[in-house]
Parts: sequence; structure tokens; C-alpha cells
Amino acid sequence: MRIIILSRNKNLYSTRRIIEESNKKGHQTLVVDYMHCNLINEKNKPVIEFKANPISQIDAIIPRIGSTFTAYGASIIRQFEIQNIPTIVSSDALIRARDKLQCLLNLTRFKLDTPKTFFTHYFYNMEKIIDTVGGFPFIIKHLEGTQGHGVFLIKNLKQANDIIQVEQSANKKIIFQEFIEESNGADIRAFVVGNKVIAAMKRQAKAGEFRSNLHQGGKGLNIELSPEEKEAAIQATKAMELGVAGVDMLQSKRGPLIIEVNASPGLEGIEKTTKINIAEEIIKYIEEHYENCRS
Repeated sequence: MRIIILSRNKNLYSTRRIIEESNKKGHQTLVVDYMHCNLINEKNKPVIEFKANPISQIDAIIPRIGSTFTAYGASIIRQFEIQNIPTIVSSDALIRARDKLQCLLNLTRFKLDTPKTFFTHYFYNMEKIIDTVGGFPFIIKHLEGTQGHGVFLIKNLKQANDIIQVEQSANKKIIFQEFIEESNGADIRAFVVGNKVIAAMKRQAKAGEFRSNLHQGGKGLNIELSPEEKEAAIQATKAMELGVAGVDMLQSKRGPLIIEVNASPGLEGIEKTTKINIAEEIIKYIEEHYENCRS
């Protein structure tokens, strides 16, 4: 197979690992910086150029699209889709997953449990908002934040008003979300490929920090998921129409609560924590997906 990885840097851990496992399988693997691609639209002749050279004879693509360039990256994926080239992340699924509110709405549509969330354009009735999400403390999040950035633990009304004022002045859209105290500063990352959870880790926040993201100093720990947690991760991936996903969940008194479904989950933290060869599983999936598309 001739596989393209859409990535800004071939030396990034996740990209490098996928290249390694793809090459082991005997595939021709190319890394294409999607921000250096051009789209040319013409009836019956959609073209994608990379550094002014047309891309052709591709069997499958593996998108690794950064959050800063979601819209442009999705447009590149869509052009490949028009050419009927299989992808493990569709353009629509990428856009849907990147917007936290749209992600949560889609999960709710499929009867999957999430923390209680409040979204509004007007903030004149803070008492109602605070009461709806369970009182102090609660969480304020950017709709498009990643790696724990744009997430705030709100402990009083002054802090809430200050954060809202700053975010409004920066034209940032935010959501309010209940704080799950019993999660104890930890969440679960379940890595789903196809219809199977192939790896999972618990991310524990460092002392004095409520965000468990590894980029915020959290520590990855091995964990055995319950059947309910595995099923929630698989169903969330299906609901978002993703072939590969990192599903983040909180352990709560009412069961697993899904907080995010990542369309381009990183491999480094979870591979090093679990010692599971996730990159190999991704290549196996794209091989099977490609064969299904051909048949």
C-alpha cells in the first residue's frame, strides 16, 4: 500500500511511530505537511498538490491534524474523500470532535453520559448557570482548547466573572460544566481502534492541579477498564464516526462520564505507559479498512 500521513512534522513521536510500523508491514509511507498542500477543484478532476506537485496513486491516508489548523486540515481530508481514498478520520468527524460542545451534543444524542454542561451567549443570570452545573466549584472550558489549556476550575463568583470577561474580550466561546469531585483529579484515556479498546491509562493530576493532562504535569498509570467503561469508549467512538479515537472519561458515582473524544490522539504517553504497540494496531486497521473499501 501507498499510505500518506498528514502531519506537520515527521519527527513527532506519533508520526514517527506510525511510519515505523507501516514500513515494517512493507508499505510505502509518505509524510505530507497538510499546510503546504493546495486544492484545485475542477469537474471530475479534484487535485491535491503538495509543494506544487500533484499527489496521486494513494491507497489510504492517516490524518494527524493539529488543533490550530482543523479547518484547513479537514478541507485536505475532504478532497481525498472526493477521490474515494480511505481515511481513518473523516473530515466531518474531525470537525465535530474538535468542537467540545458539538462533541457533547452528539454524545447526548446517542444516550451517552457526560458531565452536566451549560452553554449560552448571555451571562446575565450567573446564579442560574452556577446552580444548573451543581454550584461551586465548577469548570469553565474553551470550546476548542487542547491539552488542558483553556480549562479553569471556578471557586467563587468573582473568579467566574473575571474569566468570562477575559474570554469574551478575546472572542472565545466557553462552556460551563459540573465538577466531578469523586474523580480526584484523574481521568481515563481509552484508545479505541475500530470496535475495540486496545489500550487504556489513568491520568493523575500532580499535587495542587485539577487538570490530569500529561502536558500539564499529570502522570500516566496502567488501568484495567470495567466492562461499562470499555463499552462507553467504544460507543463514543461510533457516535463520533471515528475509526481511531482517544476517549477521555471521568469515573463518577453514576458511572463513566465522557468529557472528550479526540480525533488525533497522541501515542507517546499511552504507548510508554501501557507498553502496547498502538501504532501497529492503527496500521492493521487501515489495512483492513482499505481492503473493505476495495471489495
